[in-house]
Amino acid sequence: MSVVSPSQAAVVGPGAVATDASSAVSRFADYTEMCRPRIAVMTMVAVSAGFVLASPILINWTLLAIALLGILQLVAASSILNQVIEKASDAGMARTANRPLVQGRISTFEATTVGLCLGLSGAAILWIFTSPATTLAGVGTLLTYVCAYTPLKTRSTLCTTIGAIPGAMPPVLGWLAAGGTIGSGAWALFALLFTWQFPHFLAIGWIYRKDYEQAGLKMLPSFGDGGRRAGMVAIAYALAFIPVSMIPAYAGLAGHIYFGVALVLSCAYFVATLRFSLRRTTQRGRELLLISLVILPILLLVMVGEFLHLTALG
Repeated sequence: MSVVSPSQAAVVGPGAVATDASSAVSRFADYTEMCRPRIAVMTMVAVSAGFVLASPILINWTLLAIALLGILQLVAASSILNQVIEKASDAGMARTANRPLVQGRISTFEATTVGLCLGLSGAAILWIFTSPATTLAGVGTLLTYVCAYTPLKTRSTLCTTIGAIPGAMPPVLGWLAAGGTIGSGAWALFALLFTWQFPHFLAIGWIYRKDYEQAGLKMLPSFGDGGRRAGMVAIAYALAFIPVSMIPAYAGLAGHIYFGVALVLSCAYFVATLRFSLRRTTQRGRELLLISLVILPILLLVMVGEFLHLTALG
């Protein structure tokens, strides 16, 4: 028979249990924030699109779910390790000053350990259940993001171009996970996301340009010319996005419906980018950012929908 003193009872009483539960919920919320849920959702959409487009008539939904689990772990690892490396610069920006690592709610050692474990776990899942090609491409994407893009952000405006490479990989990872090989279809998907990212990135860079400059991040709008050169880069990529967005139709991934939707949406993207570039205000930057976030999932969903329709017909 054990004897519990009143002080010990207080420790293990309802209040302590509530505190532990509250702490667990808070910790879960911190890690959820570090994993960037919105990016995870966009990744899931892009991976799923690539998987379906590379699949035979019968889609292996179980394999897709497993591939998503592995890839999302790699995405989470990339995000966490990115924040470990950028802890100092995050502390210097208003938009990131409240992140868990900066505030000390999660230690650097713990975050690094969790990030590495997620990376290893994600790679193992892809290796066991998908293919070596998917695993190598996924790990390569993580390494490019963490070891190239992240350090370059404080050194060169080339970081934007380098960062667009891992950003364009999700549909390719889905393509490989479904058993597809790198060919015109995979390249069409990569080119679509790669080109789309630049006006999107530059809008974000302009909105938060003061934060970036204060933290010493060399994003494109940091050019000392009021953003004119960054605007020209955005226009060039938005113009290139028009024909690039229609390549999937020529690569056999979609048909006339997608072609028409891509033409309309890519032209709307160009107009929004042009308006932003001619008058670089925060409001127009937010408008461009919103349009960029709307058109990409629409293009992918229309592409997949028409692909499935055409496959069913024939």
